[in-house]
Amino acid sequence: MDQRRSNANQSRSTDRKTVEKNRRIQMKALYSELNSLLPQTSRESLALPDQLDEAANYIKKLQVNVEKKKERKRKLVATSAFEKLNSTGSSSMSSSVDVSVLRKLPRIEIQETGPVLHIFLVTSLEHKFMFHEITRVITEESGAEITHAGYSIVDDAVFHTIHCKIMDQRDGAN
Repeated sequence: MDQRRSNANQSRSTDRKTVEKNRRIQMKALYSELNSLLPQTSRESLALPDQLDEAANYIKKLQVNVEKKKERKRKLVATSAFEKLNSTGSSSMSSSVDVSVLRKLPRIEIQETGPVLHIFLVTSLEHKFMFHEITRVITEESGAEITHAGYSIVDDAVFHTIHCKIMDQRDGAN
């Protein structure tokens, strides 16, 4: 009976040693991989905790840069979508549009070119009902015919375009 216990204890001890050895090997492999990703500086002269601190600081700096790039991309996408929307009009927005201003507005711009009406509507996702209200007013109250309606969603902003033909009252009577 005592021999079984000693064999079991010895087996557990061997298992723990093997687990610990595998853990060390894995940690060394992870450290080597992390070390290879960092910019090459005089890391060899630094102690291991200092090298890890340097790696952590480098990762934080990269995270800040990624967040800045994401914010810049978001602003550029929103600005370019708005400029695309406005490209048919005579007035165009400058490239320094503040996206937060776009979210605050439901904004409407109407341009009339002969019998054609161009309507540009910028709303937030919460105000999408405005599109339906505008199309109702155009068709029911003004008697215009919608020839094209489209939209694009960028973050929380919805860019609507509506092109319609204004029916002349004389044409409707014939």
